[in-house]
Amino acid sequence: MPEFSISTWSLHRALGPMYSPAEDGSGGLIAKEPWGPGSWTLLDVPAEMKRRGIHNLEICHFHFPRTDEAYLNELREAIGSNGIRLFSILIDAGDITNPEPKKREKDLAWIRSWIDIAGKMGAENVRIIAGDAKPDDPEGLERSAEALRELSTYARERGVRVMTENFHALTSRPESVNALLDQLNGEVGLCADFGNFRGESKYDDLAAILPRADSVHAKAEFSPDGEIEREDFHRCLRLAQDAEFSGPYTLIFEGPQPEWDGVEIIQREIMETVGA
Repeated sequence: MPEFSISTWSLHRALGPMYSPAEDGSGGLIAKEPWGPGSWTLLDVPAEMKRRGIHNLEICHFHFPRTDEAYLNELREAIGSNGIRLFSILIDAGDITNPEPKKREKDLAWIRSWIDIAGKMGAENVRIIAGDAKPDDPEGLERSAEALRELSTYARERGVRVMTENFHALTSRPESVNALLDQLNGEVGLCADFGNFRGESKYDDLAAILPRADSVHAKAEFSPDGEIEREDFHRCLRLAQDAEFSGPYTLIFEGPQPEWDGVEIIQREIMETVGA
């Protein structure tokens, strides 16, 4: 039976605010509500996952409303008491390939702070963006590999593994994904996202990286009237099967219907395609 995970991104309308550091340097967080105030809190999610038979969780960093010890303990208790595995914290910002050393170090320090949080939360992984350098920029690739290697050592000391993803410019091509992973010699894992390669070469591109994937973001496309793009999604799932993928399928939903309904559609399609 396939193993399922969910990213809080799939619930972003239900969760409402996105949190970012206050600009006054106080260390506090400010909330922005691009999708309104929401109807759930992050603390509500683990119990609903348990009810739906989803046992792995990925939390986007911007869905943490607080990062103080009291809140982290409360969230960790909600996750653990419902039998949920905190598979990953998705660190969704920072450019570790920035050619300006001061800006790059600022982002690296911020990423380390989230690795610290992941360690306190008992997360197994953190997903770090490989960078915004162009995929054919060898110096950018070197900066990414150097930073990921250093961050991997930092994370390992805190009981966390670093992963990256075919996400943002540097890893927008399978050749640069594989070149980066080759340099890292297994130190860093890979999340392969079905939706992050586009165009006529999409399926060939996915096939080139899926054999190295530790997790899959099973992102399905939906039409404006809420119909899943079944042919595309099933083809991506078959590529994962051909690559003998055995990790968690993270249910990534963005569509017009209520989010848990969309998540259920994706889960059902995986069950029908991958099999029990």
